[in-house]
Amino acid sequence: MKEQYADIIVDITHEKLDRPFQYQIPSELKGQVQAGTRVKIPFGEGNRIINGYVISLGSRPRYKPEKIKKIAEMAEDGITVDTKLIMLATWIRHTYGSTMIQALKTVMPVKDKQKTKFGRKILLNVNQLQAAFWLEEFRRKKYKAKIRLLEALLERTELTDEYVSRELKISEESMKKMTEKGIIRMVQLTVYRNPVEKLDVLLQEKAVPDLTAEQQKVLDGILREWKVGERPCLIQGVTGSGKTLVYMKLIEKVLLKGHQVIMLIPEIALTWQMVQRFYRRFGSLVTVLNSKMSPAERYDQFERVKRGDVQVMIGPRSALFTPFSRLGLIVIDEEHENSYRSEGTPKYHARETAIARGKLEGAHVVMGSAMPSIDAYYRCKQGHYALFQIKSQYGNTVFPKIYLVDMREELKKGNRTVLSNCLQEAIELRLKAGEQVILFLNRKGYASVISCRACGHVIKCLHCDVPLTYYNNGRLICHYCGFDREELRSCPKCNSPYIGGFYAGTQQVEQMVKKFFPKARTLRMDADTTRGKDKSERILKAFSAEKADILIGTQMIVKGHNFSKVTLVGVIAADMTLFASNYRAAERTYQLLAQAISCAAQRELLGEVVIQTYYPEHYSIKAALSQDYEAFYEKEIDSRELMNYPPVSNLLAVRASCDREDHLQNAMDYIRRYLLKIKRKKDFQLVGPAPESIAKIQDYYREVLYLKSKEKQELIRLRELLEHYIETNSGFASVHIQFDFNV
Repeated sequence: MKEQYADIIVDITHEKLDRPFQYQIPSELKGQVQAGTRVKIPFGEGNRIINGYVISLGSRPRYKPEKIKKIAEMAEDGITVDTKLIMLATWIRHTYGSTMIQALKTVMPVKDKQKTKFGRKILLNVNQLQAAFWLEEFRRKKYKAKIRLLEALLERTELTDEYVSRELKISEESMKKMTEKGIIRMVQLTVYRNPVEKLDVLLQEKAVPDLTAEQQKVLDGILREWKVGERPCLIQGVTGSGKTLVYMKLIEKVLLKGHQVIMLIPEIALTWQMVQRFYRRFGSLVTVLNSKMSPAERYDQFERVKRGDVQVMIGPRSALFTPFSRLGLIVIDEEHENSYRSEGTPKYHARETAIARGKLEGAHVVMGSAMPSIDAYYRCKQGHYALFQIKSQYGNTVFPKIYLVDMREELKKGNRTVLSNCLQEAIELRLKAGEQVILFLNRKGYASVISCRACGHVIKCLHCDVPLTYYNNGRLICHYCGFDREELRSCPKCNSPYIGGFYAGTQQVEQMVKKFFPKARTLRMDADTTRGKDKSERILKAFSAEKADILIGTQMIVKGHNFSKVTLVGVIAADMTLFASNYRAAERTYQLLAQAISCAAQRELLGEVVIQTYYPEHYSIKAALSQDYEAFYEKEIDSRELMNYPPVSNLLAVRASCDREDHLQNAMDYIRRYLLKIKRKKDFQLVGPAPESIAKIQDYYREVLYLKSKEKQELIRLRELLEHYIETNSGFASVHIQFDFNV
């Protein structure tokens, strides 16, 4: 019988993930050992028996067979949290393409044990009668600090060291003297850093407010779905419909059964508002993760999870890998957000990975959005997801009045600034009324798309229906297929000389606002002003506390926030996302405009939204104005079907970078020819290679090649063969390659 071998990762709990070790599978364990299996293995010179986790199987030994040790036995305790995460890492590696080590580091992100933080607990060491005697004695001698401490201990019986020193202002000397007299005693304890405690949280709520009839119908429908099937559930609820209340009711039911919950949110900037709501309801069972926390804070959250102190984890993408042992529910709020897609290797999508983890662990997955991604809504239409809708807003929210400004007309009137006359007048009125304004500009530094400011015409690729991107060499290039043409000096449609890219950013808008409204207090929130820990929260809290009149920023300021005094939202340039060189541009434009409109929806004041655009007739803008998602979806899915884009088809991007342009081009040409050689399906389509939209970063040239196929498994097969081809050819050693599905 042919021998079988297993690659095994050891000491997972200590995060020694530098490399796997190969072991032989004994004949009596063949068929039992699989990827993710927990086993006992002899390790090191002394052959001490330790736990290991199988990550892959094979029949080829990497060393002399007689030197390869055998697996000792299967672990008795069966499937553990680590085993489940290993299995999830295996799924990620197979689905998205990466090394197993990269996948493991993704699902087990806390690498090193952090220094333990110790504190003290102050306890009353005498009975009530003795305490009353000492309190009277301290009052007689006018020992104010000792009086404060003893009164507090009589009320609570024990206090933390931090509370005693910071809040009661008790010196170490005073505590020492009271300890010597036997009045108090101090006990050392481990202190776990809890970021939630830093929030300004109100008193804990006893229960979730009553649901409306529509919300209750959705809740009941999801619970029925849980009983009969394993489909993910999508709640499509208009902005302000109270989806969070439904989440809370579902979480309540899951916690009552002894299970745990992961709540994914799209942006770090949303964390403080979302966590406040959940902490008020579920108390210390809730904690949060985000990338701006220190390694020690992140480590402590996982330690609290292991101790069982935490039952609800809230955070962005990385929170998905919280090591809960009894995971019962994963909630994905604002499911449509692009930040759920990983930018590093492996380039996984949190939505798909959450569904995979749910299947592995028997946990439910519930998603929510006012404007679902085309991918998710398409799967609802196909019956793969269960769809539940909330069509009315919660409470007495008033829909804002919307003004659509055609910036081509502004140019004809002689206004060449980025603020239309309509928006300037609206800002003036709101400032006089003592209300607040949000100015939104989605400027993220991409290479500029070329359009005409006189007629709105955008220069597009003849083959891919996406805008051409301007490059420094003066060429206009499509990064999907490589089509290019020379830079234009005038508009080919109306012959206007006002053709070019839109280069204004948030800083320029802020300068213009200060010039037009010198007395207004402004805050700016973008990538520059939010660098560093807690910067986003500070800006949002300051604006919420009405310490500024105008908030200027990128898309992070219109996502999920509720400012009661904001009655005007200005969208500076809707076209900036509408004509990005990506087939999802119309979808992202609709989503951002719908979110911006919702920021001006208030319960008491009538809000306004001013949307500035050079292309007011586009279907995504029209649908956003009327909040008609269904109309937008029908138009968009027709476009995707016509161009064979996801979710109708599948798209695999092969991204490569190298510090030598000629070597990169040769490597991509070899990849193209190899893929054409091994393809099977007739509907397979290969596009490119072509320069990335940003063709060079830090002296590294970048190219991309796209593969399209109706069958995802065919693209996975091609990717796996391509990975092997790249690994076995030394010419690719200096080329960094990433794979990206349905980007």
